[in-house]
Amino acid sequence: QVQLVESGGGLVQAGGSLSVSCAASGRTVANYAMGWFRQAPGKDREFVAAMSWNERNTNYADSLKGRFTISRDRPMNTVYLQMNSLKPEDTAIYYCARELSPYGVGSRRADDYAYWGQGTQVTVSS
Repeated sequence: QVQLVESGGGLVQAGGSLSVSCAASGRTVANYAMGWFRQAPGKDREFVAAMSWNERNTNYADSLKGRFTISRDRPMNTVYLQMNSLKPEDTAIYYCARELSPYGVGSRRADDYAYWGQGTQVTVSS
């Protein structure tokens, strides 16, 4: 089993920055693509960013390119999401996830992910 625990969420003013982390335990995630998704109140969960298992490929939601950056520390089983120039519409619960199959490139589809964290709240005030 894999446990994913997000941390680093909080309250930030519009225009500010925040970094959230996702620590994996139980089994290594080093050979799996990892992704970030978010869900705002009353909305469906949406893709944010993903990184391939070997860190060679990244994938971002078109609307977030240039503001959000995904990274990972494979030996430490940790994935990060750096969020800059935050906007009130970025307010959501942010979830990290591990793909179902190894050696992936980082899918945008939630159905391709098998393990999910409990989420961390990010609130951006105007």
